[in-house]
Amino acid sequence: MKKNMGSADKIIRIIIAIVVAALYYMDIIPGTLGIVLMVVAAVFILTSFISFCPLYILFGINTGSKE
Repeated sequence: MKKNMGSADKIIRIIIAIVVAALYYMDIIPGTLGIVLMVVAAVFILTSFISFCPLYILFGINTGSKE
């Protein structure tokens, strides 16, 4: 896997995941929608830590550094 995410992209994904988790645990986002958003938040965290997003390959996006 070649890294295709830049640091700004990773930070934005982590912030979004934290906000979604906080809203879920404060019962602002309840039920099925909350569970789906928590799964998306978990994927955001995972992809941020490994610096690789499979969807970026499909769309030809690379926010990482040009080496």
